[in-house]
Amino acid sequence: MALGLGSKSSHLQVQGTAWRKLVLIVLILGGSIQSGESRTWGKRNQIHSHSHGYGGEEEKGRRNCRKHTAVITEFGGVGDGVTSNTIAFQTAVSNLSQLATADGGGAQLVVPAGKWLTGSFNLTSCFTLYLEEDAILLASQNESEWPALPPLPSYGRGRDAPAGRFASLIFGTNLTDVVITGANGTIDGQGGYWWDKFKKGELNLTRPYLIELMFSDQVQIFNLTLINSPSWNVHPIYSSNVIVQGLTIIAPIESPNTDGINPDSCTNVRIEDNFIVSGDDCIAIKSGWDEYGIRFGMPTEHVMIRGLTCVSPFSATIALGSEMSGGIRDVRAEDIVAINTESGVRLKTAPGRGGYVKDIFVQRMNLKTMKYVFWIAANYGSHPDDGYDPNALPVVDNINFRDITAVDVKMTASLAGLDNDTFTGICVSKIHVQLAEKPKKVQWNCTDVQGVSSDVTPRHVVCCRRRITQISIVRSHVIGFPLRMLS
Repeated sequence: MALGLGSKSSHLQVQGTAWRKLVLIVLILGGSIQSGESRTWGKRNQIHSHSHGYGGEEEKGRRNCRKHTAVITEFGGVGDGVTSNTIAFQTAVSNLSQLATADGGGAQLVVPAGKWLTGSFNLTSCFTLYLEEDAILLASQNESEWPALPPLPSYGRGRDAPAGRFASLIFGTNLTDVVITGANGTIDGQGGYWWDKFKKGELNLTRPYLIELMFSDQVQIFNLTLINSPSWNVHPIYSSNVIVQGLTIIAPIESPNTDGINPDSCTNVRIEDNFIVSGDDCIAIKSGWDEYGIRFGMPTEHVMIRGLTCVSPFSATIALGSEMSGGIRDVRAEDIVAINTESGVRLKTAPGRGGYVKDIFVQRMNLKTMKYVFWIAANYGSHPDDGYDPNALPVVDNINFRDITAVDVKMTASLAGLDNDTFTGICVSKIHVQLAEKPKKVQWNCTDVQGVSSDVTPRHVVCCRRRITQISIVRSHVIGFPLRMLS
């Protein structure tokens, strides 16, 4: 099943025939993608930005940025797609860890072309994992190669099962200066095994993610192709100064919970120039679940999302929540393209979540074939246990959307707060929507929300009726980028 999306262009541009190519992906992704079949689109999506030092000719020198470099074959690695390399990766990182911090020069592990079957392994500080072109990490389907971990403290239980979770394929905790990159190498989660067990209710632990870094600082993940993740693809949690750039992430559109990029209780995050086809949200910003997230109290804040292309027929382009009990604040998203996706932006929360979602600014979205443009759901449900406080209500304020164009849309907006918890500061301007051939009769369904609107089509009669009485600017910074929030 070849995707056939090759292009001589090295920049991510969605125009002309590219629209039809992306829609074609949605039609053909009925099953797992074979590792080699992601190569042509992945090459298209490589980053060539001299300002950031990613891609192009500079990438040839990327392997030499650390003082110490080794190849996985030096530790017994065999890239035949059959031999387990779990011990080889664990040994390699352990040995390089001693060199990485001994003289401050860092260390790098190179994975050459081949198919490298492996279970979970941990990274270390001052470290680069580099996948060369045509290098493929194959996630093992032998559960003994996946250590069991306790539940995340801000979640209180696993998402798939009450107990803990399997460690992620590439995992690390309490690290500084970690880079996961390559010449567009591939990480194949071989998720079919896990999806089947999940659907049959046979899991005692939560499925592994492809990449998860906890309590870490200075994290960079870029120029890679991720396919067939068992569950979430990229999950930085309790971390700061995170850059996720130039990833191609692809999973079958009906695969369960294969979110693309989920920053969770993180500060200073930049997510830029990524292409995602997913069975769930392309990007979901999170910060803990009900009483556990409230108690842990670590928000996600100062996030920049730019240059995203998303295909997700059953989920959101960008989701806020639903696990947002630690708070979400100061998020900017711009230059977003979505095709055949359920919603442009979706805010998910519920009584019991507590927390807040504040100071969100989204602009320059181009949407095609959508169920909703905007969707706020305040009764999302889904609680970790019965210990949540139903009186812990979320605060939602200062949510801004502007310069959004959408075509072939079923419903413009479904905005629902709570009858005793009005969501305020919902501001929409320069929104132009062309409806589908058979749209819903009600285009704006708004309850328990307040805000303002300007230059919006189709017009509405019940949403956002307050006049603007005050304009204030909130300033913050996301890795050097000023954010201006309009309330």
